[in-house]
Amino acid sequence: MDNILFNSVSEVTYLTTGSTWRYRAILRYFYLQHEQLRYYLFPEEVLEYLKESPHFADYNEELLQQDLTQLVNWKNLIPRQDTGKVYSIEDFKKKRFRYQCTPYTVEIERMVQRLEQMGQSFGGSLEKTLFIRILEALTKLTPQADEEIDYRINKLSNEGLYMVWEDLQGNFKSLTENAADYLAYLQSEKIEEMMMTEAFLVYKDALTEYLRNFMTVLQRTSFRIEAILECTPTELMQQISSRLADHDQNIPRLEEQPAKEQLVQNYLLQWKGFKSWFLGYEGRESDLIFLQNATTETIRRITRFAQRLGERYHNFKSRRRDYLHLAEWFHKCRDLSEAHKLSACVFGVFNSRHLYAGVKETENIYAEIWDENPTELTLRPRVRTYREKTKTGAVESHQKEKQRLLEQYLREKEAEQKLVNQIIRGNRISLAELPQVDTYIRKTLLNWIGKCMTNPRLIGKTENGHQIRLTLVDDQEIILSSPDGDLCMPNYVIEFIN
Repeated sequence: MDNILFNSVSEVTYLTTGSTWRYRAILRYFYLQHEQLRYYLFPEEVLEYLKESPHFADYNEELLQQDLTQLVNWKNLIPRQDTGKVYSIEDFKKKRFRYQCTPYTVEIERMVQRLEQMGQSFGGSLEKTLFIRILEALTKLTPQADEEIDYRINKLSNEGLYMVWEDLQGNFKSLTENAADYLAYLQSEKIEEMMMTEAFLVYKDALTEYLRNFMTVLQRTSFRIEAILECTPTELMQQISSRLADHDQNIPRLEEQPAKEQLVQNYLLQWKGFKSWFLGYEGRESDLIFLQNATTETIRRITRFAQRLGERYHNFKSRRRDYLHLAEWFHKCRDLSEAHKLSACVFGVFNSRHLYAGVKETENIYAEIWDENPTELTLRPRVRTYREKTKTGAVESHQKEKQRLLEQYLREKEAEQKLVNQIIRGNRISLAELPQVDTYIRKTLLNWIGKCMTNPRLIGKTENGHQIRLTLVDDQEIILSSPDGDLCMPNYVIEFIN
């Protein structure tokens, strides 16, 4: 753990003191002027700005000087003596200063301003285009399947490589932060209360469609990103980190720069964090799976809320018009017999008996019930003490039948295994090279592909305990033919690891 974590940050002291309202007003003015590229301010300018507010009606130059001195002690401001317009030694001795806010203060005010705009609720969003941008940046940094020595990054300058790296890390940071904030926003107590109101039904479809579109892009791009990350060699990342460190060191800076080894290590740590987010680390489930599960659960929760609201809305809906229309029907009946018939159609038969009949002997819809054979039922006495008479029977042994069925099952499995062995070529099965296969082979291959797809590393196990790896060759689709039809599917290759 770095020792810097144990040091206090004096630059944030101005936010929690008794005179915070004065310090915050002063530093906010410095920050706004800094954003307008005015870095040095005189005390007279600051006092003139503060006097515009009624809260500083009694504020004077002496109090301002005390506050500026205190902010200098807290390392929020940097004083610099102005020697440009000095006409006498006495003016020089007065030490007329200009002040500049420190980098810490600029970042603190920037953060405070974002917090003020955020309010008390989470923000964020689920931008589906960020996955596409991450995939595009990865394809520029990492090799493809047909590339071995001449990597694409060798055609980029160090500056171009740095821009691609910044795009990758920036989009990744935006994705993780915005997704976490947006999911927390949907799970907050305030939003759950709003989901209980009928106004939520108006936004339900749009919100659900927004989440589903995000899930669709996530599923389409995540497999390609994971495949690229698994195929990227460590030597390539060492080369990229070294070139990025060279670019950092070529930027002129007056202060002491960190060593190249430290910069290379920082870039490798960034890559490790990026890779573990998609693939997991040391057997742990990846954060990508967590994001996918959280989004799916949010869609289910929204659907449940909408269903409950719809049920409650229909339960309390007034049916006065329906009853009036029905009453008009009864009013038009000519006699009581016709009213009884209408009642039977509307409300059903009162005090009906449920009769049991056996299985129909014919499927002819025109057959009359009188043409069917009668069903005989044995009625049992309705008393608790009634018990049917039973006879003690012998226990029959079905060992021969069990042995026959077992041998038949083993012969079928052996025949099926022979069919599978026929399509294996060099510990791999290329689906594009397969001829017409048996229906059992097709079901087995689809079962293996399903098992591999559930693993982030695309690794699964067969029924015999063999480990297999699923690899997507390219984006082309192939046809897997069987006697009962053709199946259009991606161009996969199944490799046996052991």
